Amino acid sequence: LRVSAKAVYSKFSIEPAPPINLGAMIKGTKNTQTVVLENKGMLNFKFCIYQAPEDASASESKSSKQRESAPSATRRSTARKWSPLTQGHLNLGMFTVSPCSGSIGPWGQQKITVECLAGQEGTCEEQLYIDITGR
Repeated sequence: LRVSAKAVYSKFSIEPAPPINLGAMIKGTKNTQTVVLENKGMLNFKFCIYQAPEDASASESKSSKQRESAPSATRRSTARKWSPLTQGHLNLGMFTVSPCSGSIGPWGQQKITVECLAGQEGTCEEQLYIDITGR
């Protein structure tokens, strides 16, 4: 009796590579960017998009600003939570992200839409996490 198994983990890619910049926009206009999450492995995986906790976002922002030579004005949401989303979309300030969860089969892909409705004047930046099971 011959028995064999192969241990693997989830492999994936995100295109375009983060960070995503929707560029300068006229107040009151919309701009949309599509992000493709691709399963490059042999197993199905589930994904869930989270809003970054305030302290993680602030520390990442601080370290990235230390690498930049010019400071930037950034507005951040004050009500951040680290919890999975059960809804189909996530609203963060001027941004709407959908879908926020799903399952992707081997060699499959999911298009994730990031929409921005330019509201108040200034720079708006939000931090998201994409959690992939078995990574």
